[in-house]
Amino acid sequence: MTTDCIPQQLEFQGPGRRTVVASFDGGTLSSDGGLLLLAEVERQRGILRQFAACFEDHRHPGLIEHSVEELVNQRILALALAYEDLNDHDELRSDPLLATVVGKTDPTGSNRRQEQDRGKALAGKSTLNRLEWGTVLQDRYRKISLDSEAVDRFFVEVFLSAHCQAPAQIILDLDATDDPLHGEQEGRFFHGYYGEYCYLPLYIFCGIHLLCARLRSSDREACADTVPEVERIVAQIRDRWAQVQIILRADSGFAREELMAWCEQHSVDFIFGLARNARLQRALGGELAQARALFEQSERPERVYKDFLYSTRKSWSRQRRVVGKAEHLAKGANPRFVVTSLSAEAWPMKALYEQLYCARGEMENRIKEQQLCLFADRTSTHKLASNQLRLWFSSVAYILLNELRRLGLQGTELAHARCDTIRNKLLKIGAQIQVTVRRIWVRLASSYPYAALFTQIMGQLRAGPVPIG
Repeated sequence: MTTDCIPQQLEFQGPGRRTVVASFDGGTLSSDGGLLLLAEVERQRGILRQFAACFEDHRHPGLIEHSVEELVNQRILALALAYEDLNDHDELRSDPLLATVVGKTDPTGSNRRQEQDRGKALAGKSTLNRLEWGTVLQDRYRKISLDSEAVDRFFVEVFLSAHCQAPAQIILDLDATDDPLHGEQEGRFFHGYYGEYCYLPLYIFCGIHLLCARLRSSDREACADTVPEVERIVAQIRDRWAQVQIILRADSGFAREELMAWCEQHSVDFIFGLARNARLQRALGGELAQARALFEQSERPERVYKDFLYSTRKSWSRQRRVVGKAEHLAKGANPRFVVTSLSAEAWPMKALYEQLYCARGEMENRIKEQQLCLFADRTSTHKLASNQLRLWFSSVAYILLNELRRLGLQGTELAHARCDTIRNKLLKIGAQIQVTVRRIWVRLASSYPYAALFTQIMGQLRAGPVPIG
C-alpha cells in the first residue's frame, strides 16, 4: 500500500509488530556494481576500443556530446547487463557507474549543454537508434559509417591475440540457427525446417572464441555462402600462424561439394556429419546386425563402427573417407555417418566419431549463450543491415563476458559458468556511487555473498592477460 502523507513511501507487513517502509530516496545507487570487472577486462584487452575503431564518425566535432566509442561502449555494456532494448537506455542515462565505465569524464552529467539533459550523462534511446540507422542509410543524413570488413577482421584478431604462441591445431566449428522475425522485416522468408519466418545466421567458433556471426535470410541452405567466410578467416589465421593445422567441423548441412573441395584445395581438414540414405545404410548393414546382436545379449546400447570410401552418384567430385556408426538402442537401430579428410592413422574411426565429432555439441552451448543470454535474436529493426549490427553488438558483449570468464574466473567455482550466471552472481551487485572532485567512490553492498570471490577475480584480472598456448 501507499501512505497518504508520503506518496513515494511503500509499506509492507514485516515480522512481529514492525512495518516495512520502502522509498526511492536511497541516493545515487546502481544495481550493476560488477561493471568494475568488465572495466578491468576492457583495460586489459581493449575489446570495445577495437570494435569502436571499425566505425567512422562524420559528425561535426563541435556538436558532439557522445563519441562513437562512448555510444558503442554504452550499447554493448548494457547488453552484457541484460538491458536488451534501446528503451532501457532512457532509464540508464543517469547511472553514474555505467557512465564512468563508458568513459564519461562527467559521470553525473552535471555539465551537459542542454538543461533537460543535465543529470543524465549517457545517451538516450533516440541517439543510440541513430547510431544503428546511421550505418544503414545511404543519404546525406548518414553521420556514422561502419566498415564491415574491419568488423570481420576484429573478431578474428581478438581470437588471435588471446594466444601467446601458435597452436599446433585448431578446430573451427560451423553452425546455423534460427532467429525468429518480429514482423514484415527485410529478408523475411519462411523456413520449412524451423516452421517459422526467421533469419538464418551463420556462426563460426573456435572453442569458446567467436570468429564470425553473419546474419542471413533463411531462403538458403545452412552451408550457403560459407566458403567466403571460411576463406577469409583461414587466410587471416594463416597470415599469423602459417603452420597451424585447421580442421572444420559441422553437421550434415555443411557436407557439400563446394566446401569440401575448397578444403582439399587449401590444405584444410574437415569432419562433417553426413545425412544417411539407403546406400549408406546398406554399406553399414553387417555392422547394424552385429550391433543388434550385441544389444540383445547385453540389453545396453551398443556401437559398432565401419570405415569405408564413399561417393555420391552425382554431387561429389571424388571418393571420400566415411565412418559409419552402427548403434542399436532400446528404440531400435540408430545409424550415423561422418565424412572426413582426416586419415585413419591419425584418427581411428571410434576416436574420430566419439572424441572429435561429438565434441561439436559444445558449440551449440555457445550459440545458446548468444541467443538466450545476450539477445542475439533481438533483431527487430526493419533493415537487414541494422539487424546485422545488432547481432554484432551482441557478439561483442559475448566476447567481453567470455574474456572475463577466461581471464578472471580460472580456478574459481564459476570457471565454466554460463554468461547469465556470471551476470547474476558477479555483475548485478547493489552499489552506492559518490562522485567527488578527485574520486568516484563505489561502495558495494556489504551483504554481497560473493565478496571474496569478487576480490579474487579482480586480483586475477589485474595480474594481466593470460594468453592461451
